[in-house]
Amino acid sequence: MAKMMSRAQVLTGIRQMGMQEFEVPEVTDDDGILKVEMVGICGSDPGFYNGKTKVPFPIIMGHEIVGRIYKIGKNKALNSGVKEGDRVVVENRFGCGKCRACLIGDYAHCVDRAGYGVYYSCANDKHLFGAYSEYLYLPPRAMIHKIDESVPLEAAVLTTSVLGNNVRWLREVGNVTIGDTVVIAGAGQQGLAGTIVAKEAGADKIVVLGTSSSRSAKRLALAREFGATHTVCVDKEDPVEVIREITNGAMADVYMDVSGQPHSVEIASDLLRFHGNFVLPGLYGQHFPKLDLDKIVQKEINMFGVLAQSYQANEAAVKIIESRKYPIEKMVTHWFELEDAEKGVLLTAGEIKDKVDPIKCVICPNGIPEGRTATKL
Repeated sequence: MAKMMSRAQVLTGIRQMGMQEFEVPEVTDDDGILKVEMVGICGSDPGFYNGKTKVPFPIIMGHEIVGRIYKIGKNKALNSGVKEGDRVVVENRFGCGKCRACLIGDYAHCVDRAGYGVYYSCANDKHLFGAYSEYLYLPPRAMIHKIDESVPLEAAVLTTSVLGNNVRWLREVGNVTIGDTVVIAGAGQQGLAGTIVAKEAGADKIVVLGTSSSRSAKRLALAREFGATHTVCVDKEDPVEVIREITNGAMADVYMDVSGQPHSVEIASDLLRFHGNFVLPGLYGQHFPKLDLDKIVQKEINMFGVLAQSYQANEAAVKIIESRKYPIEKMVTHWFELEDAEKGVLLTAGEIKDKVDPIKCVICPNGIPEGRTATKL
């Protein structure tokens, strides 16, 4: 009997991506197989592609995952609360289950960094540890969340590593609550998702910082649709003065920078109130922001570096997505066939252009869904 195969886009070295086929693993009682319907191209994927972040070549990228359970063992089905045919979203990390971080539930910080699209080479015996592939292997510890059939795939694909991230960053860590003033620097996919989370958490004023460029203007308009009460073009207005005015001098309760721009970090001590919370998921590479540490101390500002989501945050993200209160699917602007995955990565990186500026690019490994049009560059 012929073995079932899965096509996948494989990153074999820096800027070297091509199609390969892998045998789909047999399912035991404790694991399963997902048929991938859509995978988001994360802003970090171009970094893996370009060698900015070291990865264990060869790898299959892709960690923002939605699909259908194709096969699942009886124990895995029972523990995950799903059955074959269910649509699910899959978390990007699952952990080894044995280290201290995993034992306390913090599997995002597993010593083996066990997860999808980054850490596991497809040279291993199960191969399919990335969603730039027709099928994905679900190990015993894969974190799976069922999502309603009525949810558009474009919304579902943003559940875990986008909205789930922000539930953890802003609600669980930043402690955004009723009546707060929340400022978010950056109107990309994470900033837009943060706007939704701040709204859901009960924030009174939600301020999103961007620029006056046409690219940013579209994103700021979407931020307002998602609940932002104010948007600021930092190349035309001083955000500190804007926050001072709209809060009558009280300043922000919570500030999150997802822009990756050093200046956005440097203004934190002026934007925040005494005892304010500064949430920092942005990565700055070789650019080192200058912080006024005296002000940080004198105002007793709390600084929180944040990295990933949690199981509870993803459960909350599913509920927000399923409520359909926010047209989060509008963030998806480009759809790529699996054959054109590399072009999607290059577009996300800004190395190639399209007449429509991308907010979120996705890959559809098993074909473009009905009603959408494949992006051709």
